[in-house]
Amino acid sequence: MFTARNKGRLALGAVVVGAALALSGCASGDPLDSGGTDTGSGSSDTIVIGSQAYYSNEIIAEIYAQALENAGYTVERNFNIGQRDAYLPSLEDGTIDLFPEYTGNLLQYYEPDTTATTSDDVYAALKDALPDGLTVLDQSPATDQDSYNVTKAFADQYGLTSLDDLASVDVPLILGGAPELEERPYGPTGLKSLYGVDVQFQATGDTTVEDLVAGTVNIANVYSADPRIQTEDLVTLDDPKGLFLASNVVPLVNADIADEIADIINAVSAKLTPAGLIALNVRSTVDQKSTDAIATQWLNGQGLI
Repeated sequence: MFTARNKGRLALGAVVVGAALALSGCASGDPLDSGGTDTGSGSSDTIVIGSQAYYSNEIIAEIYAQALENAGYTVERNFNIGQRDAYLPSLEDGTIDLFPEYTGNLLQYYEPDTTATTSDDVYAALKDALPDGLTVLDQSPATDQDSYNVTKAFADQYGLTSLDDLASVDVPLILGGAPELEERPYGPTGLKSLYGVDVQFQATGDTTVEDLVAGTVNIANVYSADPRIQTEDLVTLDDPKGLFLASNVVPLVNADIADEIADIINAVSAKLTPAGLIALNVRSTVDQKSTDAIATQWLNGQGLI
């Protein structure tokens, strides 16, 4: 039986005793609705879950919420808060208990001069950089970060799975992205120094994906959770040497409840793959499904509820 610790913030009434309601019947589409129906196995204290004002982050937060509700916890949703300056103080003072974050970007917030870039190094550095009272649970394989992508046809033609493979391509490589990419450390200079790959740069801006699909460029800087990776049949090239700052999805949690909810939330993180996160985003942006419906379908599909 799970028992959330009372941190002197918010206590609910007596636990409702009765048969557990089906999760699909109690999930709420209102991000500010508490949405939690106590099943009799949870505590009378609430777990407050926040999210950024970003559809992908809200989907992950809703998945956390429904997984905890399924385990008997009462959950309050405090979604669409904004960016880190707005919500991190609420995590640090205990107003919010749990928040889906991204390892690299969060590390840079607390440690701007970090030199860590690979997934494992960033995760280790992040755990050391967090203020007292906050910790992270297991990071997910899923990421939301800069990445280089090619079309599936181009990947198949040249046998590309990794940035390392670009060195063997025998046609000129043209890299598309926002104008500032040309001067970024992970731009053309970084590709040359770390992977030995020479590219021409073409500023494509908002039409980067369209230019990649049209063949105007043959490599494109696209965020790794962009729904168009699935809808346009793109291939994200692996980055084994850490050209990009890794930003894996990671649960940021108040330390005093971390151990208690770890098994539930870590099970979610283990199942959230890069392709899986993209598919969730497609369900939102293309299929126009509600956040709670997307979360419920995913959790059922993964056997987590």
